[in-house]
Amino acid sequence: MYSGLPTYIYYLQINSPSTMEQSTLEHHHRNSLLCLTLDHQISGYHLFSAKVKHVVSNYLHQRKHQQFNPSLSSTFKSTQQSMAIAYGTGNMEGILGYDTVKVSSYIDTNQPFGLSTVEPGTIFTYAKFDGILGLAYPTIAVDQATPVFDNLMKEGLVQQNLFSVYLSRKASGSVITFGGIDHSHYTGSINWIPVSQQTYWQISMDSVLVNGETIACTSGCQAIVDTGTSLLAGPPSSINSILNAIGANQGQSVINCSNLSNMPDVVFVINGIYYPLKPSAYTQQIVPGYCSTGFQSSPGDLWILGDVFIREYYSIFDRGNNRVGLAKAI
Repeated sequence: MYSGLPTYIYYLQINSPSTMEQSTLEHHHRNSLLCLTLDHQISGYHLFSAKVKHVVSNYLHQRKHQQFNPSLSSTFKSTQQSMAIAYGTGNMEGILGYDTVKVSSYIDTNQPFGLSTVEPGTIFTYAKFDGILGLAYPTIAVDQATPVFDNLMKEGLVQQNLFSVYLSRKASGSVITFGGIDHSHYTGSINWIPVSQQTYWQISMDSVLVNGETIACTSGCQAIVDTGTSLLAGPPSSINSILNAIGANQGQSVINCSNLSNMPDVVFVINGIYYPLKPSAYTQQIVPGYCSTGFQSSPGDLWILGDVFIREYYSIFDRGNNRVGLAKAI
């Protein structure tokens, strides 16, 4: 999770089909709605617990977040083992616990997860979600805790060792499918890209083009496909090149909305395939007459193909073959 709070929230509730916007997540403690955001840059699974403390505010209680209370779970097992997770924005401290987690019709037994007790700052107090479900590789799991999807695979609960994500362009309708591909959410063929490093969902990117000219990633680069990042992030010099190429004033991310019809596509070339983003895809109106771009600088050399990209391209994360599939979203 890098650039602010993720745009898309996934509601996990009891007895919903696995291939729906509202999937199931239950800890055998209360028939209540848990709202999670998905993050492909972490492997852990963390919930706001009843003992969470926010250093600067008590806004959590004002928002009435659902909180996991271990005393109400008949299957919860405590370890009293401390843990900490640092996100791109925000961090948490807490303890590691185990419980039976129900994901739709899948029952994941003895699942480790973090119960946050300290969350410095306001990044989580203002969040609209109740926890974070990490979907990266287990190699980067905190305290070697087995991620949820790894347990689903280990226990033979999913038909295929993959999951796929559709991000709706509307306020609702986003879907994650565990163990399958929902063909109703994309058109054309699926293009497969090998995972270059089994930590994040990292792939090799060829270049970034505007008007047929390479303006960034000139000699190839590495990128992460990540639902936990709301924008599309990259090295500062590369993002400045994109902003200049699309006509943003002095590299600023705010532009006049009336210029959209004259702005170019930004094309990401991955494994020889062109993935264009139109101005309507990489901009959003913030106030009448002014739009912000979906590009943001991030430290380091890695690109992060966040929600701005995934909203346009249905994304499949194939653990069985260590590859990412991309197809034009409907």
